Amino acid sequence: MNNEKKATRQSYGEALLELGKENPNIVVLDSDLAGATKTELFKKAFPERFFDMGIAEQDMISTAAGLATCGKIPYASTFAVFAAGRAYDQIRSSVCYPKNNVKVCATHSGITVGEDGATHQMIEDISMMRTLPNMKVFCPSDDIQTKWLIKEISKYNGPAYVRLCRLESPIIYDKSQKFEIGKAVQIGNGKDATVFATGIMVSEAIKAKEELEKREIYIRVVDVHTIKPIDEEIIIKCAKETKKLISIEDHNIIGGLGSAIAEVLTEKLPQRLIRLGIKDEFGKSGKAEELMKYFHITAEDIVKTI
Repeated sequence: MNNEKKATRQSYGEALLELGKENPNIVVLDSDLAGATKTELFKKAFPERFFDMGIAEQDMISTAAGLATCGKIPYASTFAVFAAGRAYDQIRSSVCYPKNNVKVCATHSGITVGEDGATHQMIEDISMMRTLPNMKVFCPSDDIQTKWLIKEISKYNGPAYVRLCRLESPIIYDKSQKFEIGKAVQIGNGKDATVFATGIMVSEAIKAKEELEKREIYIRVVDVHTIKPIDEEIIIKCAKETKKLISIEDHNIIGGLGSAIAEVLTEKLPQRLIRLGIKDEFGKSGKAEELMKYFHITAEDIVKTI
């Protein structure tokens, strides 16, 4: 992990631009938020393949589904609260049920949206999207992983939900890192604990790992970039090999990453899992870093828990 930072929404916009150059069937839809979601990069390069649907997220998803039936590969973008929330019915009935090849890419997720407050801090989207049949759910952790993922999901035919962040976060990986859909990334081999993290929380988990090493406590971090299908193999492996299991997410602990891991453990290898996240309450308005401390989802909170 280096000192360079970039928001995954920015990485998304840059990846779309490159993907647009490679594949003429890529089309992008947005709901009057191209500047914030960074789809404006694609818009400037390929205006004939960009559709600004206005403040009409439900219409955007329905239109994306229609484009998919014509052989296009639509990437539909808006804030997570509008993508997973306002357009849920269209995602369910027009994308997932008929298995249409629509990629829903939602920025500004979690309480790290910050000052926009509780109404715009979407902390239920992982839960909502992973319950939908045929939907794959992703939450990349840094610039390198996001760019890989945005291109990778264009290669298979089917629905995808990608959760992206407003807040800048450290770049964790180098360009040689290999990823695979459905396979989490293990960082370190510590036996004292496993911290399962997703999205922006992965860098916090790595910071905790480095701090704990100073105290001769050795943990491993598992970057769960694919939440559905979840990597059952690595969950079981870590449950067997480490003394404690912890999950951390910028999301409600009900239905999110922690719940997905607990479901695997319950069926395959019962173990105690400590879930760090938003504990069944709405967000608040404040700076992202302040809110992370308030809701106890920082590296310091991981250290205290272990």
